[in-house]
Amino acid sequence: MNLTGKHLPRRTFLRGLGAAIALPMLDSMIPAVARGATAAALKKAPQRVAWAYVPNGVTMNAWQPTGEGTAFALSRILKPFEKYRKDMMIVSGLGHEPASLRFGDQAQQQDAQQQNAQLHDDAKPAGEAPPLPGQPGGHATAGSLYLTGVKPKKTIGMDVQSGTSVDQIIAAHIGGQTRVRSLELSCDDTRSVGNCDGGYSCVYNNTICWRNPNTPLPPETNPRLVFERLFGTDDFGLDPQVRLRRAQYRKSILDSVGDRADSLIGTLGASDKRRVDEYLYGVREIEKRIQQTESQPPQAAPGMDKPSGIPLHFADHLKLMFDLQVMAWQSDLTRVMTLLIGREGSLRTYPEINVPESHHPLTHHRGNPAFIEKVTEINCYHVQLFTYFLDKLANTPDGDGSLLDHSMVVYGSGISEGNTHSHVDLPTIVFGHANGKLNAGRHINYPIGTMMSHMFLTLMDVMGVEQDKFAGSSGKLSEIVVS
Repeated sequence: MNLTGKHLPRRTFLRGLGAAIALPMLDSMIPAVARGATAAALKKAPQRVAWAYVPNGVTMNAWQPTGEGTAFALSRILKPFEKYRKDMMIVSGLGHEPASLRFGDQAQQQDAQQQNAQLHDDAKPAGEAPPLPGQPGGHATAGSLYLTGVKPKKTIGMDVQSGTSVDQIIAAHIGGQTRVRSLELSCDDTRSVGNCDGGYSCVYNNTICWRNPNTPLPPETNPRLVFERLFGTDDFGLDPQVRLRRAQYRKSILDSVGDRADSLIGTLGASDKRRVDEYLYGVREIEKRIQQTESQPPQAAPGMDKPSGIPLHFADHLKLMFDLQVMAWQSDLTRVMTLLIGREGSLRTYPEINVPESHHPLTHHRGNPAFIEKVTEINCYHVQLFTYFLDKLANTPDGDGSLLDHSMVVYGSGISEGNTHSHVDLPTIVFGHANGKLNAGRHINYPIGTMMSHMFLTLMDVMGVEQDKFAGSSGKLSEIVVS
């Protein structure tokens, strides 16, 4: 309740030298005269959506839950999500390929490829059908298909082509309501160029986001640059050397707005003071962690350069990106985000969980039990780390609930079984409640071959973006939303 009588605009920023810190939703942003439905409408949290992408598929036997509806049991990989079973919707059976490709039956593959070519023809006439399971190109097409539903053009040149991704369709409709149109992040090196996968450009491996069919959006891997984009002002329009001098002079985003912050906090009620204090403390902690990272030695291992601002350890990098995402939503700087936990074909090693071998080669296990177990351990590790993000969302107040109550986060991959490069029955979970619109707390098992594009059309509706068609699909999945 606003007891001070002071009314702040929802778009209140603390400004300083090259900095502009947006504030979270406060009671003081609700006019004291507002009552009942009017106050509730003013305090209503916006819809938000994010995707978290894991590369190279998963061990499906250790992923798939048992049971359907609300009577489901979580598998080995999904076990860390147990405390969020009422906040999650597991969706099985969705993909970007005909059902006959799921098991890689050699006798059916030629017919399936023809079906697949026809399936995508309505979406985009150029290009080739995605390659058969197990063939080169499976990772490149998985990444480019994931959010577009459109087959990519086979090329290693600059003439890459796919489709507009669902996140960017949403961003085009609602991105003007926030300071940042959309946020594309990655925890894997995306600087590779040329031929990365069977004659397909590395671009297809490096991003899942496409502003239009000819414009891929490279994700940002450096937390410092993400931080500056969220809380800086005009730095991105300046020469890099000027930006560096300004950053060195400023030293800290919060230092530059300190007096204004103290002045504002003195005018707020007790609950708002606490919320602003906690929020600014969070900003300061993120900034400190970035500064500590920048002071680390420049090499993670002999011969491997570490760009300034990127933590040496994967878990630290990922958690920092999660914290930046939470901060972006908490201050309503953006409502659309994507994060590559790893790029397709990722060669990351995981010595911290006793898996020193590269991820991608392990997924081509050819039935080797030792390799399958190591892939499963990587899958479990990704899930374990992702619960950090869920914890942050669930524990961050937002309007009359939490960020998790008012958002939806899709966790999944563009490949199911990495050994076959299968693009059907993709591992997919939607977390959150989207302001009560999602049918959370259940496992929905669709027939194998149901198109992922149906779900994306449905999620666009939830975000208030009405589309009749997406990637050749006009169907929607009524079961995933509250009727």
